[in-house]
Amino acid sequence: NDHSSAVLRELRRKESAREKLLLPLPTIIETGNHIGQCSNGGARREAARRLVEAVTRAIDGDLPFAPCRFFDGVELRGWLAEFPAWTQQKSGMADLCIKKEWDRQCRLHPKRRVYIWSLDKHLAAFDRAR
Repeated sequence: NDHSSAVLRELRRKESAREKLLLPLPTIIETGNHIGQCSNGGARREAARRLVEAVTRAIDGDLPFAPCRFFDGVELRGWLAEFPAWTQQKSGMADLCIKKEWDRQCRLHPKRRVYIWSLDKHLAAFDRAR
């Protein structure tokens, strides 16, 4: 469909621009959740297979995406403390984890643009220019 084509065109543009694309764990989990809710068993299994293949290729360095590191317990405790206030903007734990990874990338790369490429407007608003 037109939406998928636009996303693929944007991905190709980002690849051509040699942007580093990170794949946070919550995006893998959320994608898996959406796949698991598909009512067509054959389509569900095929989508699951494609997700496994894509994430495996990202882990192996074969895709433009690089998986983000896993967070630790101390970090997670801090995020959990922030979660009740975070929910006031009608956003869930996966989005908070993605935002926290954005914060970390901003600290790691102070002279680079760091942004969240998302169709969710509240996440796409996180865009720190150089």
